[in-house]
Amino acid sequence: MSTTVKESGSQDKAFSSRLIERMRTPTFLLVVLPILLFAFYQLVWASERYESRAQVIVQQPNDLSAMDPSMALLSGFGLSTPASTDALLVQAFIYSDDMLSYLDDRLSLRTHYTESGADLFSRLSSTASKEDFLDFYQSHVTVEIDEKSSVITVLAQAFDEEFAHQLNVAIVERAEWYINSIGHTLANEQLAFVRGEHQLIESRLDNAKRRLLGFQQQYNLLDPEAEGMALQQIAYSLESQLASKKAELKSLRSVMSDEAPQVMTLQSQVRALEAQLENERSRLSLQRRNESSEEGSLALGELSSVSEVLATYTEFKVELELALQAYTASEVSLEKSRIEAYRQLKYLMIVESPTSPESNQYPKVLYNLALFSAVILMLFAIGRIIVATARELR
Repeated sequence: MSTTVKESGSQDKAFSSRLIERMRTPTFLLVVLPILLFAFYQLVWASERYESRAQVIVQQPNDLSAMDPSMALLSGFGLSTPASTDALLVQAFIYSDDMLSYLDDRLSLRTHYTESGADLFSRLSSTASKEDFLDFYQSHVTVEIDEKSSVITVLAQAFDEEFAHQLNVAIVERAEWYINSIGHTLANEQLAFVRGEHQLIESRLDNAKRRLLGFQQQYNLLDPEAEGMALQQIAYSLESQLASKKAELKSLRSVMSDEAPQVMTLQSQVRALEAQLENERSRLSLQRRNESSEEGSLALGELSSVSEVLATYTEFKVELELALQAYTASEVSLEKSRIEAYRQLKYLMIVESPTSPESNQYPKVLYNLALFSAVILMLFAIGRIIVATARELR
């Protein structure tokens, strides 16, 4: 019996010694031991991280079917910003320091990443700088863009299920606010400029109307062209009547004396026609001095004839017509700008609401162990090759 016990004890000692010797080998120290330690960290110590998923897409109101056809033509086609550019803009904003500052103010994100009970290697250092905090945030938030559909997938990681959901909700809401604010800001700036130009043109039109109306009131004229033609026709008619009466008077004087009643009556008619003709001619020849126009942009001065009045009136009328044409074009431009501003508005539409994770997504134990083991084995093999090569070269 004692012999058997001694043999068993000697075998155990031999096995232990062989085991210790194997543990001292480079293979165990450089390969097996690191893999075991990493496996222990992944299985026991590594903190669980939960991931919330959301999907959004940037859209514009490009459906012009409900618009008037003329307005649809004015608005143009193919001028909208590519969807991929909008998606990249959303991605850049989510990764930005502005987004991080907003999330920290709203959710105390730094506190969660530093004081959530996570392991030393998973959590953010309490003394981390702002740049380190941003890098840590960017490594725990992923924004993926589908090139075909431009759907944006937002993945947010946290050490707590509920916090991961809240984090993703806050990211989506802030990104939605950002996209909407950009569209409204651009639209308002564009419309403000166009409205300012339209107001200037409208002011010119009002001034042209007042100048023409003031000129008409100053000369008591509704339409100088029509009134001038009427005065000329009256003058021509009086001249014709006067010539006829003078010829009749001349024929009467050849057979009657100047004191004859018929001759005296005809002389009275001739004098009346001459007076009337003189009066009409005086109306055609306006002998008056006028003040400058109320706006002060055009001094009328002396207008001694109907032609001068007509020339001035034509100038005011052309000015009004040009101002009216400019106003009409400005109205069309303003309406076009409104449509284009409406088309430039962008909205972040939610395709999939932020999910509430029920199980941890990280760490991926099997994947991490396989990758770590492959790297360790590769490095160990490279080291063995280098050592063997060095020995052969001696």
